[in-house]
Amino acid sequence: MPIFAGMIFNFIRDYLKHRLTSKTRHGTHSPFVYQLTDEVIYDFQSTNDYKIIEEQRKKLFNDHSVITVTDLGAGSHLNKNKTKRISQIAKNALKSPRLAQLIYRLAKNNQPADIIELGTCLGITTAYLSKASPEADIITIEGCPETAKKAYQNFRELELDNVELRVGNFDTLLPAVIDETEKLDFVYIDGNHRKDATLNYFNWCLPKVHEGSLLIFDDIYWSKGMKEAWQEVKQHPQVTVTIDLFWIGLVYFRKGQVKEHFKIKF
Repeated sequence: MPIFAGMIFNFIRDYLKHRLTSKTRHGTHSPFVYQLTDEVIYDFQSTNDYKIIEEQRKKLFNDHSVITVTDLGAGSHLNKNKTKRISQIAKNALKSPRLAQLIYRLAKNNQPADIIELGTCLGITTAYLSKASPEADIITIEGCPETAKKAYQNFRELELDNVELRVGNFDTLLPAVIDETEKLDFVYIDGNHRKDATLNYFNWCLPKVHEGSLLIFDDIYWSKGMKEAWQEVKQHPQVTVTIDLFWIGLVYFRKGQVKEHFKIKF
């Protein structure tokens, strides 16, 4: 319990520090980041896609069926039990509507031909990616077979026809997916929140990134290791622009742009 309390204290401290040091669009001097913040990050208008997916989320909140969770990553701060209710997973593990809808807008703005998601969970964020980019080929990877079954059911109910779900160890599946992909347009990394694993995912992606690529790292303040991983990602010579939104970090590879790092309030 003292360890958990310490983690919560550090997280709150990091959050408050981020709020004090981050800026809005008016504090950025980069035209690219200003436009992205103004037109994408701060676009809070509702859409019909949001309403459809949030109705599916409500169903999950009311689903009290029990599954056995296989956790191949760093696990959950909230619950270490292997047997969990779907409603419990939906409450504790799914991205909030506000954050999932931001990822939707980022995908819509990026207009990717291919999307890779690492960490499907119950598939709500995957659904947002699918609705944002109906022409894109999406591969989402989940480590837990029973969680994946529920995600697949959600995809069918939402009639998502551009999503391929693969189940297994990220360390095996992600390199294979990258190998068969010509270039990486949009990669959302929300799996195995350990420093070494996160840096491995980043380094595996590097040979296939291009000027229009966007890599999104989830939970960059989740732990000391994740904070260290985020700092290493920022300093990599191929990275030119990063945007720290506290909950997620955006990584761009825009050639000819001065290397800059931004903290934006969200």
